[in-house]
Order: sequence, then C-alpha cells, then structure tokens
Amino acid sequence: MRGECRQAIHIIALQQPRNTVTTTTPSASADDNLLWDVRTFVFKHFAATARPPSVNESAAHFDFGADEATAIYQELNRRHAFFLEPGTLSIRIANPFSAVPTFFRVQAQGRSYWANCAWDALGIPAALHCDAIVEATYAGSEQPVTLTIRDGQVETVDAVAHFLVPFDRWYDDMVFT
Repeated sequence: MRGECRQAIHIIALQQPRNTVTTTTPSASADDNLLWDVRTFVFKHFAATARPPSVNESAAHFDFGADEATAIYQELNRRHAFFLEPGTLSIRIANPFSAVPTFFRVQAQGRSYWANCAWDALGIPAALHCDAIVEATYAGSEQPVTLTIRDGQVETVDAVAHFLVPFDRWYDDMVFT
C-alpha cells in the first residue's frame, strides 16, 4: 500500500452513557485518569497486535492486581468504553476493533484487523491514520466487496452501506448492531 502509516491512534473521550448514574467506583485508585490510561492501553495494544489485551496483560502493564484490573474492565464496559463478552472479562469490541472474526476484514499496517460493521471498517484506517484495504461481504447475498482507503478517502467503488439500526440504538445490542 502507498502512504506511510503513523503509529498514532485516535482515542475518543470516555463518556457516561445517557441516563445513567454512577453510584460506585471500581476502587479508590481507579479514578477517571486511570480508566483513561487503561482504555488508551487497550486501544494501543489492539492497534499494535490486532487483538485486545487480556485483563491479566493490562494488570501486568500497570502493575496492579487482578481484582483492580477486573473492576476497571467492568467499569469501562459499563461506560461503553469497550464491550466485554457477556459473563467474562474478555474484550469483544473496542470500537472500531473487533476481537472476533466478522464480515469486515481490514488490512492495514501489515496486519489484519476485524471490524464490527461497515462503519467501523472505515474507522480502523481513520483511527490508525493509514491506508487500508477493506474486504467485506454483503449480508444476505454473501457477495464480496473490496474497498481501498488511500490518503483518508475511499477510492471509487460501487457499494452501499446500510445501517439497519439507528445510531441512538446501537448500544442496545452491540453484537447485533
């Protein structure tokens, strides 16, 4: 691919989900700055390795115990900073990255990433600030489509992305969305 990829990743600020009230914190030391640091580490790890770090990898990186790492992962999940597999501490989604294979594979920086949807497939090269090839499959027909992103633009292609769920309902069921 042409173009040089910068090793930066764009991180979106943590936000409380609408209509929620925080009544507890994961621990006294897990303030917003620490949550931000862990979230940033998760995204940088995903960008560098094409997979999310385990809770133990995050704990080791920050030199804190498994209980604190568990509480932080659960809080970041509650805040929709990333999404855990139900009943586990395994990160499934850290938008735009997916930890599981999907219909949206993104080739960028010499790695193969999975995106959660068409939107996220475009979000990976945007977050990584690099060129990419997106290999996707149309739902229903299973017809393949390839998109080339160069210099921040999708090269001309005859394709349509349809978003079945309105944006304000995406967090109702992230896997389905």
